[in-house]
Amino acid sequence: MMKVVIQEEETGCGIAAVANILGKSYAEMRELANEMGIQAADTSLWSDTQYVRRMLSHAGVNTADETPFTSWDALPSLALLAIKHHEENGKNFWHWVVFKRISDHYVVLDSASYLPCNIRTDFTAMQPKWYITVSNPAESQVNSSHIQG
Repeated sequence: MMKVVIQEEETGCGIAAVANILGKSYAEMRELANEMGIQAADTSLWSDTQYVRRMLSHAGVNTADETPFTSWDALPSLALLAIKHHEENGKNFWHWVVFKRISDHYVVLDSASYLPCNIRTDFTAMQPKWYITVSNPAESQVNSSHIQG
């Protein structure tokens, strides 16, 4: 069974997304992030890709360059998605979520605490701007073929 990690801080979506990929709890991932000098309070977590990349790389997970979103069917099996893209004072911001393809179905794992269900299939509502392909997740909870809502 897969359970979605919920972010415990308003700006913790990047930490929660990485926790969802690695199968860790939010507390475990936050502790690792803090040891790496990454803090949830740093708004750069959702305006710069280097932080999630560093956390994933530290765990032996590879990431690709940002790729513009074209369609849900064109996405790889596992990806970080940038949704809720907006600009503030000339700087881009977004909310991190995880896309996961399971057989011929796919879901989005969204860590936002206000959602009634964090396993999302309301694809037209999300409108991703771009994505980062994620590969080689060691012992990843995301690799589970069973999903718990």
